Amino acid sequence: MTTNTIVDANTEADAAALLADFHTMSEFGATSGGGVDRQAASAADGQTRSWFSAWLADRGFRVEVDTIGNIFGLLELVPGAPYVLFGSHLDSQPLAGRYDGAYGVLAAGHAAHRAHRDLAASGITARYNIAVVDWFNEEGSRFKPSMMGSAVFTGRLDLEVALATTDSRGTSVREALDAIGGRGGFVGPDVAGYAEIHVEQGRTLEDAGVPIGVVASTWCAYKYEIVVLGEQSHTGSTLMRDRRDALLGASKLVVAINELVREFDDEVLHASVGEFTVGPNSPVTIAREVRLLADLRARESSILASAFEILQQRMRAIESETGVRIEVLASSIWESGPFLETGLAITETAAEQLGLDSMRVLTLAGHDATNLKETVPVILIFVPSVDGVSHNEKEFTHDTDLVAGARVLTEVVKRLALGDFAG
Repeated sequence: MTTNTIVDANTEADAAALLADFHTMSEFGATSGGGVDRQAASAADGQTRSWFSAWLADRGFRVEVDTIGNIFGLLELVPGAPYVLFGSHLDSQPLAGRYDGAYGVLAAGHAAHRAHRDLAASGITARYNIAVVDWFNEEGSRFKPSMMGSAVFTGRLDLEVALATTDSRGTSVREALDAIGGRGGFVGPDVAGYAEIHVEQGRTLEDAGVPIGVVASTWCAYKYEIVVLGEQSHTGSTLMRDRRDALLGASKLVVAINELVREFDDEVLHASVGEFTVGPNSPVTIAREVRLLADLRARESSILASAFEILQQRMRAIESETGVRIEVLASSIWESGPFLETGLAITETAAEQLGLDSMRVLTLAGHDATNLKETVPVILIFVPSVDGVSHNEKEFTHDTDLVAGARVLTEVVKRLALGDFAG
């Protein structure tokens, strides 16, 4: 690691500016319950993106947008050199919290701006350029799969497939992005490393009383798009023995997915259904079709493979019992894995130098860092979430933790710009 002495000009004014900007940003798509609702490429998402693009431009960043709608703010310190990249996402779940993703994007902008200032004041020449990113459609609530923008950027998802993906109303990603002026022609920077800061979305840090989480590894996530097919008929006149009720079959399937966790030790497997669409969804009509998304997560892929085998057996039993047909239409798979020890040490050292406690943690949630870590060295940092609440308007992180996280990220930006990942 570099031993250069860098000016640390973090001030109370820096902290106040971060919090003021966060308050302003949280007004876009604000809900009555104190959260936000700005799903990918919605009008509210477009407003937030425009505001952040202007924020970057006002501070000397060159703003570019790529073909899948990722926004990049570029600071060229070393002409021709690759970039170290920092960011998260501005889009949200429906009726979600203000902090998930958005804090990471804003903190990255502030950290990059401060790091540039401090490096210049120190008279130290950087090895890499600095860039900030807002990844498009991380949440996947409107368009599946989640982490779409970073998946396209890293080559895990084909651009044309992503652009052709439609929401529940038939609007494609291409159409939605064009409606908000959110699609550009930038090919993206040459990236040498990536760091992301995020609210934990769990309670490990809060329970331990530690302000900085150094993410050491990720859980696997296997997501399955499933359709249950029955036969539409009258709820009154159709004999019970003649019914092929897709809603009944889907309801049994939801229970079966939830009960998968009983096959393993406590908290080894997480299993949920978070999306459920009934057709025709009429009060006097037996459902002909139900679409749902099964979300299975564990630390090891072997557990998820075993869980899916069990689930397939239960699908066949439900088909036999109810007369429906169950099909798995698509799957999205993110494998687990550790983050580089070098990155963990960089973050721990930064926190220590600032007098902040840190601890190593796991992430059970998916983040864009999950896609990036397959292609470049990656750092993922957490700050505490009160009561572990997330994807909820009650999501909350104390201002002191937001400020502390941005200070640590600023030091990480400096170290990566100087080449600490490269040795």
